Amino acid sequence: MNRSAGQATSQPVDSREAVDHQLLPVPDAARISTAAHQFWIWAGANLAPINWVLGALGIGLGLSLADTVIVLVVGNVIGMALFGFFVLMGQRTGVSQMVLSRAAFGRRGAYLPAAIQGLIATGWCAVNTWIILDLVMALFGKLGISGGTGMKILIALVVMAAQVLIAAFGFRAIATFERWTVPVTLIVVLVMSVIAWTRTGVHWNWAGHHLTGSARLSAMSTVMTAIGVGWGVTWFAYASDYSRFVPRGMSRKKLFWASVLGQFIPVVWLGVLGATLATVSQKVDPGELVVGAFGALAVPLILFVVHGPIATNILNMYSCSLCAQTLDWRVDRRKLTYGVGVLATIFTMFLIYQQDFANTLDAWLAGMVTWVAPWAAVTLIHYWLFARERIDVDALFDPPGPSRIADVRWSAVLAFLAGIVATWVFSYGVPAFLQGPGARALGGVDLSWLAGAAVSGVVYYLAGPRSVAAPVPQDGVLDAA
Repeated sequence: MNRSAGQATSQPVDSREAVDHQLLPVPDAARISTAAHQFWIWAGANLAPINWVLGALGIGLGLSLADTVIVLVVGNVIGMALFGFFVLMGQRTGVSQMVLSRAAFGRRGAYLPAAIQGLIATGWCAVNTWIILDLVMALFGKLGISGGTGMKILIALVVMAAQVLIAAFGFRAIATFERWTVPVTLIVVLVMSVIAWTRTGVHWNWAGHHLTGSARLSAMSTVMTAIGVGWGVTWFAYASDYSRFVPRGMSRKKLFWASVLGQFIPVVWLGVLGATLATVSQKVDPGELVVGAFGALAVPLILFVVHGPIATNILNMYSCSLCAQTLDWRVDRRKLTYGVGVLATIFTMFLIYQQDFANTLDAWLAGMVTWVAPWAAVTLIHYWLFARERIDVDALFDPPGPSRIADVRWSAVLAFLAGIVATWVFSYGVPAFLQGPGARALGGVDLSWLAGAAVSGVVYYLAGPRSVAAPVPQDGVLDAA
């Protein structure tokens, strides 16, 4: 009998440890995560200095502080609300996000999004580790310790080793780490915010470059893509990897809000903090933002704030190893995590030599939206409209070839590729190659995430299967998460 989403897995699992290191649907016995776990996991992943940088991006582009804050709030309301629907997929099915892609893209067709997501997650590890480097070097400077490239490389290796160690142990280690460290970090960020907003001379009425018309819309759309809707979009491909450990009996509303608020609160908070700091320094560099605003006070505080990027990277490494397993690499997830660490270290070395970090970061984020938004549209339509939440989970784990699901669903692949093209056409990133003809025709307004999602969604809705819901079990009962 085929098993639909919502029923306990029929596959034997020897221990909770096996679920973490093998690509298996999570059975009821291993679903130990609470709503608090989910909140702390997502809050920890976003309590990172990169959000100061992205918040400062609007000021750097000439926007007023008011415009920057509006984009941050409105964009994240939209992006994080959509993120919540991906979280619910994991709770109901007990399956990681890229394995769920097999339902829409096919058994081997899902290799494409899994490979892209794996590369993206590895790149994020490098970007976030570089930000740790910048902050630590700024801290050493305050202590009178100077160092060149050699010291940066040494620090990067130490930080990367710590991240790999936590991620290698799996979900329970990640949840425990976030549970005990995020509350402390929140207190530190609160203290930093009070100091920043009362003692650094923030220009609350900052008017920027008095942008008007298309110039203003262009800058606002860029921020919307980087840290508004676009920021929430980048987390869609991670959601089920962690919510699959949530018991099916937990209220869906409770899980939805715990996860959404875990994302929304720190992103908007740190984004606003970065924007306000930028009105004082007019700088985007993360180390200069912190040290310039807090001076000697940055020394004790920055040691705690370093937690943020580490908390983000352990999720990147864990999810990246799951992506590799989705490609049918028959390798233990822990060993894959070590490999991710090596690749991320190499990319970090590359970033160390980049002089213009803001441009590099913007290009990276814009490139991510190029693939995530189209993939997300296909996934949402397939799961919520075509399958109506009924997924034959056992079929997702059939070996390639004789699988009960299609080898490649070309309607999904074509919709995905069409969405990527549409995303580029309406992208207006800082590098010239990310400035598509559609965005240029609109005067530099970046609608990349919207165009990509709309085109891929329409194509898949018209060309995809009208209904692919798994059959109701023989007892006629389909449990709802």
